[in-house]
Amino acid sequence: MSLLHFGRPKTTDSVAQPSRPCAWRVGLCGPGLGPEPPVAMLSAMFPAVTFQVLDNAWPERAVQTFDLLIVGLDAADAAEQERLATRVAACAGRVEVLVLVRGADVETTRRLIHQGAADVLPAPVTDTALAIALERIFCRLDTGRAQRRRGEVVTLLKAGGGVGATSLAAQLAVMLAVNPALAGVCLADLDLQMGAAALYLDVPDTVTVAQVLAAGGAVEEVPFASSLPSHRSGACVLAAPHELMPIETLNPALIDGLLAGLRRDFEITLIDLPTVWTAWTNRLLRQSQRILLVTRLSVPHVYLARRQLHMLAAQALDDIPVTLICNQVESESASGISLKAAQQAIGRPFDLVIPEDRRLMHQAIDEGVALSALRRGSKIEAAIARLAEVIAPVHAAPAAAGMGR
Repeated sequence: MSLLHFGRPKTTDSVAQPSRPCAWRVGLCGPGLGPEPPVAMLSAMFPAVTFQVLDNAWPERAVQTFDLLIVGLDAADAAEQERLATRVAACAGRVEVLVLVRGADVETTRRLIHQGAADVLPAPVTDTALAIALERIFCRLDTGRAQRRRGEVVTLLKAGGGVGATSLAAQLAVMLAVNPALAGVCLADLDLQMGAAALYLDVPDTVTVAQVLAAGGAVEEVPFASSLPSHRSGACVLAAPHELMPIETLNPALIDGLLAGLRRDFEITLIDLPTVWTAWTNRLLRQSQRILLVTRLSVPHVYLARRQLHMLAAQALDDIPVTLICNQVESESASGISLKAAQQAIGRPFDLVIPEDRRLMHQAIDEGVALSALRRGSKIEAAIARLAEVIAPVHAAPAAAGMGR
């Protein structure tokens, strides 16, 4: 596949400026904003914007109805804080959210921003501070930055080698990609030295991380949606380099650009990481919406899973949702260690247990097809479907049979 079209698109006006103010729709979620939301003041300052006071703390059709929501939050209410964080994350990239927090603290503010809030201000807020924050958001909307889809990044973190994370990622990508409601799914293999995700899906004419870096130009400007080859299911694949590449080739700045481009072009990007910790893997994990920690039912892997969880906490990454997966689980007599003992050693239960079906999985890898194309209704397929439901609760569906190369 040619990479000549990578880089800045050749257009006469690379940044289209709006010819007139956009009539943005802003909902002020009344509960939590105080008795008198400043609608009159805001309408006077932003005459092209429609402001509407809502009776609910969060509208049912937020994405379809509003461009921006202004919501209040009492930081002392842990349950409400959790609900709001979940709502903000679900709407990230589709509707902007400005949160006014009573009793704001650094941890609450940091979490809301990480989940996708456009801004977080301490309440009560002054008219000037609110107007400045809105001006920034409207400028971002006017330049089209917030109109681009802001997809989610789901990162696979391994508890050592041999846990089957790549085969799991490949089947998960296929299962998510066949859902028509998901606007693009990508599997990005950033295991620069041992990555084989493209082989697992038998994707020909791969575009590799090395080619993207060598193409020149800003990484975030690469048109990934049109440049990356895809599996028959529709899942696009950014392959690992054909030759061994030093781990230090990537850095935090390149990761920022890479994630910006992938999140723009795909609703969900699954990223397969190497087993090592570096500055850029740390940055990538920090920008993930979910981490899938994959381990196996063995003493070494259980020990390494615990170490990974401790490392996440040490790096202040434990506020990111972690799905702990025990993969390739055989009968307890065959594994030599019980699930209960493993969970006690790790210090938390497994969120998902995926059974061993070595023969079916190896056949799927060899042929580059979905598990359902070989045998529908298997236990391993059902387990991966549950994982897909965790990642995309609204959209997840089983992979269609016959999804070949």
